Amino acid sequence: MSGDGAREIAAAVRDGSRKAVDVVAEALARIRRADPVLCAFAEVWDEEAPRRAAEVDARVAAGEDLPLAGVPVAVKGRRGLRAAGPLLAAGAVAVGATAVPGPGTSWQTWGLGAGGRTVNPWRADRTPGGSSAGAAVAVAAGLVPLATGSDGAGSVRIPAAWCGVLGLKVTGGRFPSPDRTGLAAPGILTRTAGDAVVWWRLVSGRAAPSPPPFPVAAVWSPDLGFASPDAEPVALARQAVGRLVDAGVVRLVRPPAAPLLLDPGPAWLALRTPGADLTDAHQVRAADDERLRALFTRTDLLLTPTTPTAPHGHDGPGDVYSTALTWAFNLSGHPALSLPAGFGADGCPAGLQLVARHDREDLLLSVAAEAERRGAVEPLRTP
Repeated sequence: MSGDGAREIAAAVRDGSRKAVDVVAEALARIRRADPVLCAFAEVWDEEAPRRAAEVDARVAAGEDLPLAGVPVAVKGRRGLRAAGPLLAAGAVAVGATAVPGPGTSWQTWGLGAGGRTVNPWRADRTPGGSSAGAAVAVAAGLVPLATGSDGAGSVRIPAAWCGVLGLKVTGGRFPSPDRTGLAAPGILTRTAGDAVVWWRLVSGRAAPSPPPFPVAAVWSPDLGFASPDAEPVALARQAVGRLVDAGVVRLVRPPAAPLLLDPGPAWLALRTPGADLTDAHQVRAADDERLRALFTRTDLLLTPTTPTAPHGHDGPGDVYSTALTWAFNLSGHPALSLPAGFGADGCPAGLQLVARHDREDLLLSVAAEAERRGAVEPLRTP
């Protein structure tokens, strides 16, 4: 498996030490070897991708400065090319469409690839999470350094946590979305914060974020006041917070009262149900929006476990939704990022969720990058 990041690949293609056609050929070979087991891809573009790579080499030879020259990327689902437009314009090469939950498969669980169910790369008997299932698996397994996703209830952050990679959901409403409810937002799955920064700069049109003064003020909540997470993901996330504190990346502050949100689950489900009475949903949403607004007047970050449980088996999640700690921020629209938080007793990864004020993706990415730089995040391994 390749450990090269997007920035390293692009730099090598730009300076002529590598060719995009070779990089893409290597990625396609990795996919051919690994995907019969992982089922991360619904489609692999064996003929189109090499042609696009040759075009990138020609653009580089003509003097174009392409930020993602020759970088193989995977796009979420068969309709994912539209969202990947800025990446392709920057020289990335789409090598395939990743697996998403198939017909009859619950949205909150696992994906179905062309060859069968998508498996967690750390344990094949466990789910990678959904719905950006194949995207997270492709990045975690080193098949590609970048994969696009979308997040309507945690669909980027949950598979990022359970596969051990970084996953970012942007502020709700920032970009056009086909989701009629407005709950879904685009996102990215990467192995490093630096690669996520490149993606953010390209899709947002903004310059690289200026690092904030460290340590950044943060509030920790294991349950957001309503969830009932298992002990292990809470412990792993709290240990990750401790590493951030010890490294001087964040400092914990204690608000006058612990973060206490109303359970967003019924409101989220009502908004997704055509014809449902939305009176209660709007009231819950307004109440949680006000509580989060008050919280973010006192702190820069809210930290929680990304998921309430370890990855479940392929028979489903049981009584606890994997979205319990993520979908509140689809309702509120706050940007959120899942950072790798270590491994549980079952050998599967867990995640730490970072939430910031609206339009502060730059802060999330700066904190993640500084955590990596200071060694507060374990170097990513490939299964």
